[in-house]
Amino acid sequence: MNGRYLPHRDAGVHIEDRGYQFADGVYEVCEIRHGMIVDLSRHLDRLDRSLSEIRISSPMSRAALVGVIREVARRNRVNNGLFYLQVTRGEARRDHVFPAADTAPSLVITAKSTDPKIIAAKNTNGIKAITVADNRWDRVDIKTVGLLPNVLARQAAKESGAQEAIYVDTRGMVTEGAATNVWIVDREGNLVTRPAEHGILRGITRTTLKDVAQSLSIPVVEREFSREEMLASREVFITAATSICFPVVEIDGITIGNGHPGTFAEKIRTAFFDIAEKTAI
Repeated sequence: MNGRYLPHRDAGVHIEDRGYQFADGVYEVCEIRHGMIVDLSRHLDRLDRSLSEIRISSPMSRAALVGVIREVARRNRVNNGLFYLQVTRGEARRDHVFPAADTAPSLVITAKSTDPKIIAAKNTNGIKAITVADNRWDRVDIKTVGLLPNVLARQAAKESGAQEAIYVDTRGMVTEGAATNVWIVDREGNLVTRPAEHGILRGITRTTLKDVAQSLSIPVVEREFSREEMLASREVFITAATSICFPVVEIDGITIGNGHPGTFAEKIRTAFFDIAEKTAI
């Protein structure tokens, strides 16, 4: 945290850190698998873009940042898990306008292990989802820490016995999940996902998945699709850095396909780590 390696229990931010006061910051989450960081370059490219879009300076060079990420992962002995990286505009007297130009951004990086058995169970059994109205701000292409709508959507999913909430816009078109990108397999056997120019985050796993599909000669179509088309599709799955590719077998109480994880999701998941970039810790 801000240049110091600390035990988790001892880490803290100032009460006037702008991330705490205004959600004035951005973040990245990246998977660690078998001691390798997955798609690190693409995650850091997106971090640079997010910082640029909200006009926060990078807290350090990329080479230095990669070194810190590796060290945090090593100190936490993470072989399978993730790291979380957050940059805010820093500590300053509370005021909506930007602080003085020499205000240093705040950087926090944590790493933790996860249980591969939990992920494997979700891949074997599939997950349930609900749909919710998309009530987020217009710049969801920036990976900011302002996630209150996402929090409320995920809580609604939990209270409904589901694991994800899928946003639907005012025209009835699917945008993305509360923490994932959404894919369907249409009746023609195409992988379909919404274009990332507007309305969704350009997911890193989403981007790599397109490379995987190309390697498997699976056609990918980027276009909008409705809630009704999603419910009638052959398969639905969601993608994210920490889950890669979870099959969705039920949405709003309606069974998807035959109610079991589909073959497309399995093929992509099996081939994913052969295509994804891997950086040793």
